[in-house]
Amino acid sequence: MSQLKSVLLWCVVINYAILLAWWALFVFAHGWFYRSHRRWFAFSTETFDALNWAGISFYKLGIVLFNLVPLIAIACVVH
Repeated sequence: MSQLKSVLLWCVVINYAILLAWWALFVFAHGWFYRSHRRWFAFSTETFDALNWAGISFYKLGIVLFNLVPLIAIACVVH
């Protein structure tokens, strides 16, 4: 159980680092981020923004549901 707890903790840390990097790219390098994706996909800035915010939201929800909640549950049981 302690190994699983450690793995889940690292999963949370790594996934939140990815989430933070995605958010930082989206907020601080929006123009470059949009232009780099526009090469492959033809969508407006509004669509790009909506897709990124939805993606960030779903990714965050996935982290909470699949990493953080099991980590908290194991931490409470192993007490």
